[in-house]
Amino acid sequence: MKLDFENIVIGGGHAGVEAALASARMGISTLLITMEKSAIARMSCNPAIGGLAKGHLVAEIDALGGEMAKVTDKTGIQFRMLNRSKGRAVWSPRAQADKLQYSLEMISLVVAQKNLEILEDTAIGIITEHNQIVAVQTKKCGFITCKTAIITAGTFLNGLIHIGVKQKRGGRLGEKSALGITESLNAVGIKSGRLKTGTPPRIHRDSINFDQLTPQYGDKNPKPFSFQTKNFNPINIPCYITYTNPGTHAILFSGLDRSPLYTGRIKGVGPRYCPSIEDKIVRFRERTSHQIFLEPEWEDSYQYYVNGFSTSLPVDIQEKGLHSIRGLENAEIIKPGYAIEYDFFPSYQLKRTLETKVIGGLYLAGQVNGTSGYEEAAALGLVAGINAALKNRDEQPFFLTRSEAYIGVLIDDLITKSPTEPYRMFTSSAEYRLLLRFDNADQRLSHYGHRFGLIQHNQFLLSQCRKHLIEKSIRYLHQTSLSPSVINPRLADKLENPVKSGISLFKLLCRPNIHLADLYPLLPESFLRTFSKLDGLAEQVELDVKYHGYIQRQINLIKTQSRQEQIRLPDNIEYLKINSITKEAREKLNLMRPETIAQAGRIPGVSPADITALLILLKKQGVSRETE
Repeated sequence: MKLDFENIVIGGGHAGVEAALASARMGISTLLITMEKSAIARMSCNPAIGGLAKGHLVAEIDALGGEMAKVTDKTGIQFRMLNRSKGRAVWSPRAQADKLQYSLEMISLVVAQKNLEILEDTAIGIITEHNQIVAVQTKKCGFITCKTAIITAGTFLNGLIHIGVKQKRGGRLGEKSALGITESLNAVGIKSGRLKTGTPPRIHRDSINFDQLTPQYGDKNPKPFSFQTKNFNPINIPCYITYTNPGTHAILFSGLDRSPLYTGRIKGVGPRYCPSIEDKIVRFRERTSHQIFLEPEWEDSYQYYVNGFSTSLPVDIQEKGLHSIRGLENAEIIKPGYAIEYDFFPSYQLKRTLETKVIGGLYLAGQVNGTSGYEEAAALGLVAGINAALKNRDEQPFFLTRSEAYIGVLIDDLITKSPTEPYRMFTSSAEYRLLLRFDNADQRLSHYGHRFGLIQHNQFLLSQCRKHLIEKSIRYLHQTSLSPSVINPRLADKLENPVKSGISLFKLLCRPNIHLADLYPLLPESFLRTFSKLDGLAEQVELDVKYHGYIQRQINLIKTQSRQEQIRLPDNIEYLKINSITKEAREKLNLMRPETIAQAGRIPGVSPADITALLILLKKQGVSRETE
C-alpha cells in the first residue's frame, strides 16, 4: 500500500467512520487505520441510537451529510419518540438497532468509498515538524505521511478493563488496548487524563422468563431519523422491563468490598448521568428498586443487553444479583459487565474546529475529547472530518454556533467548560432548543452539507422546498382572517373565548386548544394540497405558529449574543498580565485560550465584569471583529 495520504483517521468507531467518509467524499485521499476491519462502527455498549437530545444530534449529523441516521433507519428493529408528554422542542427519537447489521452496513460504505483506504494496523505515535502534523507511525507499516490526522481512538488508549479485583489491558472486552499515542501527544505538549465508563452483562435469551416481564414496543407509526429516508416501515421488536428489589441491593452491597469502584482500583472519573448499578444503590439508598430494560442486540438475537445494570462487580455477584430480579431467576451470563479506564485529552486544548491548539492539522474527536455516547462521537467525527478536508483544500474552517445546532452546543461546552467527567448531551444544555428541534435539522443545516458536497442536490432541494412551503403557509395564515360569525361556533366547541371582530388564522392557531386540523374545513383545497406534498409539514407549521412568541425572543437573544461571537481574541494575548480582571479569570482564560469574547463569557469563573474589562482592552488595542 502507499504510505502517503492527505488525511489519516486513527480509529474505526462511530467518530472515525463519519470522519473518514466526510473527508474522502470531499475529495481528500484518506486512510482509516483500525485494529480490526470487522470491528468498524461496532456497538460496543448498548444496541441503540438516539434518545433524549442524542436523537437531535443524529438528525443534525444527517443534515450535514453523515451516515448514522440513514444506517439506523435501515437496520433499526424498534423506533420510539421519547418525551411525548412534554413540549415538542424536546421530543427525541430513539431506535433499537440490529448491532450486527449496523456495523456491516457501515463497513460496506467505508469499503466502497472512493478516496478512502482501510489499514488494519495500530497507530503508535504521531510525528510533527514545526508544530504541524506530518506523519503517523504504525506498528506494522512504520511511518505514513499526511497533512492532517484525526484521532478517534475511543476507549482504546491505554485501556484497562476491571471486573471485580481482576484487571486486564484492553480497549473493549476481547480486544487489545492501544499504546503509544497518548505518550506521543504528551511529548508535544498535549495533556491527558483518565476517564471511566462501563457496560452491563449480556444474558442468554433462553434463560429469561419473559412471562414475568413487561413488554415495551416501539411506536406504531414511527418517524425515521433521516430526512432522506423513504418508504419507512421498520419491524417492531419489543424490549422488556423489570426492576431490581431490596434483595438485589443487599447482594450488590455484599460485593462492594471487591468492587474496583469502591476499593480505589479505578482512578478515572465515570459518567454522572449513567452510573453503574453499584453506584446507584450507594448514592440512592432510599430507592427500593431501579428499572431494568432487556434489549435484544439484533433481530432474532439470543443475546440481551441488561440496560440499567452497568457494573464492574465480580462475576459471581453479578450473577447472584441478576438471579434476584423478577424474570431473571435463571439468567445465564454470556458476557459479564465490566468497567474500562482509558486516556482522554481535556478539551480546552481544542479549537472549535476540533483542531488542537498545540499541533496544527491534528484533530481529536469522540471519547478522546471527554464525551460519552455513539451520537456525540459521530457528531464530533463528522465535524473533524469536514475541517480536516477544508484544511487540506486551504479553505476557511467550519464550525457551528450554539444557536445553529446541538452539535454547536456540544463543541462549545467541551472547549469552554472542559468537563472532567464523560460529557453527555441533554436538551437542557441548549438554550435555543425551541429553534433546534430534531424535525427541522435539515432546514437548519443541509445547506452546509450541500456546500461541502455531502448532501446530494436533489435532497437539498427537497429540504429547501419544505422550508419554503412552511414559510408560505405561515404567511397565508397571517394574511387570512375570519369573521366572528364563522369562527365563534368552532371556538365554542373548543371551549375557547369568542372573538368580537375578525381574527387571523395565525392568531387562532396560537390558542392552546386550537389545532391546524381544526381549521381544515375553513381552508381552501389549494392550501390543503400543500400539506399533502411532504410528510410532517402540517405539524411543523403548527409548531412554528404556537411557539412563535418564544422563538422570536430566542432570535432576538441570538442577535445580541452574535455580536460577542464575532469579536475574536488574539492568540497571543497575555491574560496573566491583565490586572483589571480577577485572578481566577486570568488563570482560566490563560488555560482555556478562548477564541472569542462570547466563549470567554461562558467559561466558569469568568464574570461579566471580567468580560467588560476584556472588551475595553481590545478596544484600546484596536481589535473589533473576527477576521478568521
